[in-house]
Amino acid sequence: MMIIRPTGSALRALLLATLVSASSLALAENLVTVNGKAIPKERLEEVIRQFAQQGRPDTPELRTMIRDQLILRELFSQEAERKGLGRSAEVARQLEQAREDIMIRALIQEHLTKVAPVSDEEVKRAYAQEHSGGGDGKEYRARHILVDREDDARQIIAQLKKGARFETLAQRSKDVGSAKQGGDLDWNTPETFVKEFSEAMVKLDKGGLTEQPVKTQFGFHVIRLDDVRTTAAPPIEQVGPQIREGLERQRLEALQQTLKSKAQIR
Repeated sequence: MMIIRPTGSALRALLLATLVSASSLALAENLVTVNGKAIPKERLEEVIRQFAQQGRPDTPELRTMIRDQLILRELFSQEAERKGLGRSAEVARQLEQAREDIMIRALIQEHLTKVAPVSDEEVKRAYAQEHSGGGDGKEYRARHILVDREDDARQIIAQLKKGARFETLAQRSKDVGSAKQGGDLDWNTPETFVKEFSEAMVKLDKGGLTEQPVKTQFGFHVIRLDDVRTTAAPPIEQVGPQIREGLERQRLEALQQTLKSKAQIR
């Protein structure tokens, strides 16, 4: 078999073609060069993805705007470097702070996606636990009159039994906010109130009045229950994201405790 060796001119042509090909590949991966420094095309694509997550469509106009902004950022960055601003103590401090923030975000992301991710099943279990047996599924609309002395509360109860209007007597209440509304506390779950108030309220029938003053840390209450309604649990699609965030906070709190327990802090 005859082997044809390239002549000097043919070899130079081959090398030139190879360099041109490599250069074209590099240019295809870069968006633009600014004073000889390349801006990777991936930086533009990353910004496009961020806009897409916000619902903004990918258009030629958007790409042109992002390209111009990236060029301006590079021009400013180069000018700052030329002036030696990167060597100032304040800039160095801010750069270190930014680096620390980025590293912390990366750790949190890695922990929640690889080390201790929250599964869909965990969210479902937490939802089921929160909305089964965790309350009576009811909301109560009550009125109250709050006074300092037990004797005053007893007198109010006696007046109400004789036919006095609750709304009128409520003007004497220490709870200024509800007093202006005739003692109305609007719709609430029992957990909204302190234990003593809640326990007395849920025992009342609709329209019922407490026979004895109810003592709490705030004073003595006279309570009337105006209405009760059954509440439905919100769908998991609505509250699932909040449940997931709560579980993730627990994960991060556990990580925090683990790191502190292992650290030497003096």
